[in-house]
Amino acid sequence: MKPKNQQEYIQLAEELIEHDKHYFDEAKPVISDYEYDRMMAALIAYEREHPDQVLPHSPSRRLSEGPTEGFKQKAHLIPMMSLNNTYSEEELADFVKRVDKLLEGKRATFCCELKMDGTSISLRYEKGHLVHALTRGNGKMGDDVTANIKTIKSVPLKLHGSHFPEVMEVRGEVYMSLDIFHALNQAREDEGLELFANPRNAAAGSLKLLDPKEVAKRKLNLVAYGIAQDGLVEMQEEVHETLKKWGFPTAKTGHLAVCKNVEEIVAFAKKIEKERDKLPFEIDGIVIKVNELKYHDLLGVTGKAPRFAVAYKFAPEQACTRIHEITVQVGRTGVLTPVAELDPVFLAGSTISRATLHNQEEVARKDIRVGDTVIIEKAGDVIPQVVKVDFQKRLADSKPWHMPKHCPICKTEVVHHAGEVAVRCPNPKCGGQKMRRIIYFASKHAMDIEHMGERVVEQLVERGLISCVSDIYLLDAFSLASLDGFKEKSIRNLLDSIEASKKCPLSRFIMGLGIKYVGTETAELLAEEAGSLEKLMELSEEDLLAIDGIGEKTARTIAAFFKDKDNREEIELLLRHGVVPQRMKQKMSGHVFSGKTFVLTGTLMNFSRDEAAALVKERGGKVSGSVSKKTDFVLVGEDPGSKYDKAKELGVPILSEEQFQKML
Repeated sequence: MKPKNQQEYIQLAEELIEHDKHYFDEAKPVISDYEYDRMMAALIAYEREHPDQVLPHSPSRRLSEGPTEGFKQKAHLIPMMSLNNTYSEEELADFVKRVDKLLEGKRATFCCELKMDGTSISLRYEKGHLVHALTRGNGKMGDDVTANIKTIKSVPLKLHGSHFPEVMEVRGEVYMSLDIFHALNQAREDEGLELFANPRNAAAGSLKLLDPKEVAKRKLNLVAYGIAQDGLVEMQEEVHETLKKWGFPTAKTGHLAVCKNVEEIVAFAKKIEKERDKLPFEIDGIVIKVNELKYHDLLGVTGKAPRFAVAYKFAPEQACTRIHEITVQVGRTGVLTPVAELDPVFLAGSTISRATLHNQEEVARKDIRVGDTVIIEKAGDVIPQVVKVDFQKRLADSKPWHMPKHCPICKTEVVHHAGEVAVRCPNPKCGGQKMRRIIYFASKHAMDIEHMGERVVEQLVERGLISCVSDIYLLDAFSLASLDGFKEKSIRNLLDSIEASKKCPLSRFIMGLGIKYVGTETAELLAEEAGSLEKLMELSEEDLLAIDGIGEKTARTIAAFFKDKDNREEIELLLRHGVVPQRMKQKMSGHVFSGKTFVLTGTLMNFSRDEAAALVKERGGKVSGSVSKKTDFVLVGEDPGSKYDKAKELGVPILSEEQFQKML
């Protein structure tokens, strides 16, 4: 099958490109996966022997790039803006009125499209060939993720036809289908990895991987919706037709509509919302754009968003089901949390069988009982919660639910302190608390032991392999081999992660100890002031109170924790097993951030919140959770919340991510 000459090689490459189109664009493969793999292997074999003949748009090049050290920043030809959101028909009507007013009597129609729940991408083509792909970034600059984008087989490396600009950018959304998302999460759960909250996060996280071969395994897809180029067509609806001719996957029939007024827009939105559950991917609403492209410049932009388009977001999806039991989960600090065990129901792309009820006051306020028929929804489309009870369907013999008087795990009598909502198990040796402490110790915000998620910890505890956090560092390949689904690779991954966690920052080690009232900011304060674990353990309550930001209750709890004999023995065991908390980095002196207080809000494109906060602190600054007159800067990402409004109200300087990076 291997090509004998250049002509046969070009023919084979074109055949594979056509098969990619059938498989990814049309979902109608005409050959088996086995046959496709054989053809690809033959193509690669020829290219290895004739590297000077490799086509720039060869389908093999999607996987040819090796891992990179990171992502370079490049500028967009035309800035990538985000959209303002509307959540009601009234707000939608206001948008149409504003457009009419700004156009001063000129008639406009509206092109309505699905709002894909993925991550935005800009694809730059020169002479019909893909040159680079950039994330949205700060709108002006984005991460160059070209190597990763080439792994998406629905992205054309070479445009079809010949009528396209010499240089242009195509805008689209990278997404992950629901079946791929669920399979990925199942695999991550089996390996003890943290699950992705939703397909959008999974797609965005996949594009940030450094190895294109790993990205290829995620089977991402693309839908194109825009061309950053003036004068090509007159209408937004024609943009989709043009992109399709060039070889891009675009909106399917029925997922695009041209509307004349609010009534037609709302009708389209309701139609799509009814079909939402049947779609093979997630959407969170529709996008409405002024159809006549000549009006876009006339309407202009405001802030980071265009006036010619808006997103209409659907309300969170709800489902009806029955509570067949209310169980109680014991947390690492002994807090008892009621959980509704539900008849399984499909909601927002996944099957839900449990929902938190938060606390006994929440249960009483909503009068939730075993046997009740309830409405559930996903808060932020992620966390299942009970919204309300359908009292008309309540069973005649139902009884109010009460928190048990004894811990369901160790049977110790529970306590409820005055002024607290929480009900607690006071037994620090409770098996339920121990397991939760181990899960917390291994979590991302503490020791960050990858491949050691909740399911793995539960197995380790149930099989008697660990009973406290220090036991983690005694695990070996033989003991891990007894866990369900653990093979050579997963065993090695977990052992490597455990070994890597031994050299953790002191602040993360403090977090891992699970001291009551000590969160991320307090842990960093303690690490910064003490400098070492040894000194921290000897600080008195008075010493702790002298630290700016540590209150009486927290100081008392920390001092008591380190005085406790069992806690000190556990820390000693951790140190004996090779855990070496790393001292804090010396702060930079004389930096512009020194002594300044920052507040972070919105989604940052180039950093996680933790990374941005760490950069501020390394330069002598502080990070606060709320805006006040004492705040020096507010760093604003995409979709900022009320902190942004508060900063504007108080006149606090606001930094874009680009300005922040320059100041760094």
